[in-house]
Amino acid sequence: MTQEEYEMTCFQMITAAGTAKSDYIEALRAAKAGDYAKAEELLASGLESYNGGHEAHSAMVQQEAAGNPITPTLLMTHVEDQMMSAEVIRTMVLELIDVYKKLENKEN
Repeated sequence: MTQEEYEMTCFQMITAAGTAKSDYIEALRAAKAGDYAKAEELLASGLESYNGGHEAHSAMVQQEAAGNPITPTLLMTHVEDQMMSAEVIRTMVLELIDVYKKLENKEN
């Protein structure tokens, strides 16, 4: 992998994570407004974006496992941070949507 390919892959992963996080937050807002169908759509869209970044990340891990090491950089550290934060946000949004649903059921 050339340096340019490495950087492009990193930016693709950052974009995928950022898109996923945005979708997850919008899903939470939709659930807060009571639109659970829209929330589910946004969660699915976010997961699709995240998975695109995860696939690129997995390819880099496989490359390293095959004996072609990836030199850690500040850019890759940023990628890892963005990917992990997207995972955490998704988990928290799923939990909060469940809370909204339970609160709504108690009110009815």
